[in-house]
Amino acid sequence: MITRIVQLSFQEDRVEYFLRFFDNIKEKVNNFPGCLGMRLHQDIHSPGIILTYSYWESEEALEAYRKSETFGNVWPNIKPWFSEKPQAWSVNTYFDGFAEKQKTKKQ
Repeated sequence: MITRIVQLSFQEDRVEYFLRFFDNIKEKVNNFPGCLGMRLHQDIHSPGIILTYSYWESEEALEAYRKSETFGNVWPNIKPWFSEKPQAWSVNTYFDGFAEKQKTKKQ
C-alpha cells in the first residue's frame, strides 16, 4: 500500500469553487479501483491550501487512476484555479498511530 499526498494551493476566490467541485467527484475517486480511501484536508490558517491523502493498493493502481478518464476530467477543471504549482509525494507508511488507536478501542 502507498499513500499519495498532494498539496494544492488555490487562488483565494476559487476555494469555494473547488470544494463544490470536490463534493461532486469525491465518490468517483474514493471508489476508483485500487483506491483504499481518501481524505481532504484544508489548512486552518490558509484556507487556500488543500491537501489530499489517498491510499492505494500499489503504484500501478495510482498510475491507472492518473491515466483514467476520471482524473482526465478532474485535473483540467481545477488546474486554472491554482495559485502555485501543486506538490505531490507517494510515500510508504512507517508508523500508523491511527491504526494503533483503533486496535486499542476494539479490544
